[in-house]
Amino acid sequence: MPMKRLFNAAALFLPMLLAACQDPQTQQASRANFTTAVADYLAQRGHLCIAKYDWPIVVTDADRRASSTDALQMALLESLGLVTAHDTNVLHKDAGGAATTLSAHEYTLTAAGQKYYLHVPVVVATATQRVTHPADFCVARLSLDRVFGWEAPQVMDGRTVTSVLFSYQIDPAPWTRTPQARRAFPLVMRAIDNAGSLQLRLGVHLTPQGWVADELSA
Repeated sequence: MPMKRLFNAAALFLPMLLAACQDPQTQQASRANFTTAVADYLAQRGHLCIAKYDWPIVVTDADRRASSTDALQMALLESLGLVTAHDTNVLHKDAGGAATTLSAHEYTLTAAGQKYYLHVPVVVATATQRVTHPADFCVARLSLDRVFGWEAPQVMDGRTVTSVLFSYQIDPAPWTRTPQARRAFPLVMRAIDNAGSLQLRLGVHLTPQGWVADELSA
């Protein structure tokens, strides 16, 4: 066969081969496919974290007197042996630019605390920006409970997208169930208390391999 005809035949055959490799069943907007997509997302990114991205964390004496969120949470984590503290001083500037030296505690993770500091990307999206943090302090794992429904798929920016509504189950760290933890981490407690009933929404899009969470291919 002439070389040109061989190349032409290959050019025709390749799209057919790629199409044959795609399972039409995985392309459907179905409960089974969305269940797979959400379960896969939670297996990779289903950590419940508390937005403690960067360490050490500094808590001033003024924060402690005011019972700030960091002050309450760091005191609890220290009592659990997950962080350790040492005295330090920090420079604080007021609105007028005047600088004041403040007494503070600087908290760092212990070996036990490092087990909760997971180097898994955390995406924080707002109306104006999207920031990915490389790590966070995480206190529970989510898994899929069930898929409730989804929006009608539509094409946006050249890809087919939708969002899936689902509920979750949760496996929290044992210490999160203490009364002290309930006071220090109210949002974590809400997630624990509402497992199996609170509905979350996940954006997904269609790929040649099936439906995938937007965050996994961002």
